[in-house]
Amino acid sequence: MSGIITGPFFRDYFNRPSRAEVGTMVAILEIGAFCSSLVVGRIGDIIGRRKTILYGSMIFFIGGALQSFANGMPMMLLGRITAGVGVGMLSTIVPIYQSEISPPHNRGKLACIEFSGNILGYATSVWVDYFCSFIQHDYSWRLPLLMQCVMGALLGFGSLVIVESPRWLLDNDHDEEGIVVIANLYGGGDIHDAKARDEYREIKMDVLLQRQEGEKSYRDMFRRYRTRVFIAMSAQAFAQLNGINVISYYAPYVFESAGWVGRDAILMTGINGITYLMSSVPPWYLVDRWGRRFILLSGAIAMVLSLSTISYFLYLDVSVTPTCVVIFVMIYNAAFGYSWGPIPWLYPPEILPLSIRSKGASLSTATNWAFNWLVGELTPVLQELIAWRLYLVHAFFCATSFVVVYFIYPETAGVRLEDMDALFGDATTAMPTPATRAETGSLMGASSPVPSMDLRRGVLAGGLNGNGLGPSSAIPGLDIDPPHVNIRNGKPQYGTDDDGSTSEGVGGWISRIVNRNKGDEESIKSGKYKPLDQDDE
Repeated sequence: MSGIITGPFFRDYFNRPSRAEVGTMVAILEIGAFCSSLVVGRIGDIIGRRKTILYGSMIFFIGGALQSFANGMPMMLLGRITAGVGVGMLSTIVPIYQSEISPPHNRGKLACIEFSGNILGYATSVWVDYFCSFIQHDYSWRLPLLMQCVMGALLGFGSLVIVESPRWLLDNDHDEEGIVVIANLYGGGDIHDAKARDEYREIKMDVLLQRQEGEKSYRDMFRRYRTRVFIAMSAQAFAQLNGINVISYYAPYVFESAGWVGRDAILMTGINGITYLMSSVPPWYLVDRWGRRFILLSGAIAMVLSLSTISYFLYLDVSVTPTCVVIFVMIYNAAFGYSWGPIPWLYPPEILPLSIRSKGASLSTATNWAFNWLVGELTPVLQELIAWRLYLVHAFFCATSFVVVYFIYPETAGVRLEDMDALFGDATTAMPTPATRAETGSLMGASSPVPSMDLRRGVLAGGLNGNGLGPSSAIPGLDIDPPHVNIRNGKPQYGTDDDGSTSEGVGGWISRIVNRNKGDEESIKSGKYKPLDQDDE
């Protein structure tokens, strides 16, 4: 939208909208995104991550089509809010999905690569705006909006070929599919690979332990995980309050205020977009080495300095102001793209436990879109009212974000999702995961009064069988070993339903949902997990 709203054909078609009208048109997308992000977490838990991505991209496609063929402001607003619903769904579920399929040693890198894809889309959109500005027709703004449909279609088709989240599969007792996906992600497709089977046990153990504690309400979430929820929400709030959308949405306005006029303002925005994209690449290699905290803190300092300098040169309004504003806007964008751009999307899904991951990520993303809307709505008005002082307001929030990160945010680089309880110290269960048991096993020597335990069989080390102190006695029905999966012609053959039909495809998915809601509801609520291929008498 940044390059479209200053175009003459766009302004003429919509009867020279005021800055307040432009602000509403731009920011109403965030209303749709805010509403959908609040509910999509629950939807993602019910139908899965893949289908949520598919439906979100379909809704986004429809919104893009409505904008492209808008015949007036009402249709444009409808298209914007519809696209916002799709954006809210995708911006919530994609980081969850990404964190759940990523190994801990490069989870940050993969999230930063995903963010770079986001910025590639932004930079591409600006250059599409620039080249379309040479078209002397309404197509100068319709074609850029139509590109949304192309991107939405690509994402929709892509969702049909990606794997489902293994943590969602195991949480919904699709264990055969879960071990196959985990094997593809961690074991080169070999379901007997030791690393893949250990990963399965880790995830299944965490699923069963959290299932024993019951489903978490929002009240429970805020009471027990208040620090994690605060971090998840504050990270997204600061990402917007730090001022990025002043540049992303209204960059041509910023450059026009500095002296760049018309198409030159869009050109400067395009060059700035390339800088933004390039700055998002270094975190690929640094986020898991330097850690999240250092990147956020250093980025906040760089943004304070650059925003203050932009404000200073706009205040002076001298001959070098246009050049200096462009330079320091690029420095600011580079600092944001390296720090507060990717990390707030990485932090929430990785620090939240599986039982509240969707709820917490929904709140986090809803916070992002709420502040996104606030900044988008107020920016064009404040640019007229307080002019150069606007950038000092965002510099203040950058400084505030530095203080909050320094005193509250922990370092999560390299920490397993299942081990975040130990990092935050808010676990209520005394039962450790296999990884934690392995780390502390060396303390349980032969002379220890507390014998070590085999978590998989619930027997004491040393071969004593029977009524040991293993987790099988602590959690009824506990079985964390991967199930057996038949492989035919290189393809896994999943278990059959009672009528002999397989559980693949849309029909199988519907059947599983129905059967789970009917027959398995009681066993799931009780925390029991029925062994495979064993029907009740």
